[in-house]
Amino acid sequence: ASARSTDPVRVEGADFAVVFVTDYPRAVEFYGGTLGLEQSADYERIPGGEFETGNLTLQVLDAAAVGREFAPSGHPIALRVDDVAAARAELEAAGVEFLGETMDSGVCHQAPFKDPDGNVLILHRRYVTRG
Repeated sequence: ASARSTDPVRVEGADFAVVFVTDYPRAVEFYGGTLGLEQSADYERIPGGEFETGNLTLQVLDAAAVGREFAPSGHPIALRVDDVAAARAELEAAGVEFLGETMDSGVCHQAPFKDPDGNVLILHRRYVTRG
């Protein structure tokens, strides 16, 4: 059998995204407390764990614990919410600073912000259906 194949890989979905942090206990408070995400795993052996968004797991890890040099991610993860304005108001009341005004693209609302380590996240709601 040949190692090469003409068939494309069949990706079924995205299971998790890694979020590197410098202070795991602070990240637990932010992702679990401030954002209200369910923590489904705490690795205990290393400072890391998993938080559920409904369709994608965020694997939050202390970068140094896995031999990585920390740099905040500017590649945003968009978190779907029912009402961007209401969710933004709740987070602002909790001290979260947003990166400018809420954007209306014509199909969705987006409000970018940063976690305590500077990783960019977005509150997102699509209001125009595809098709």
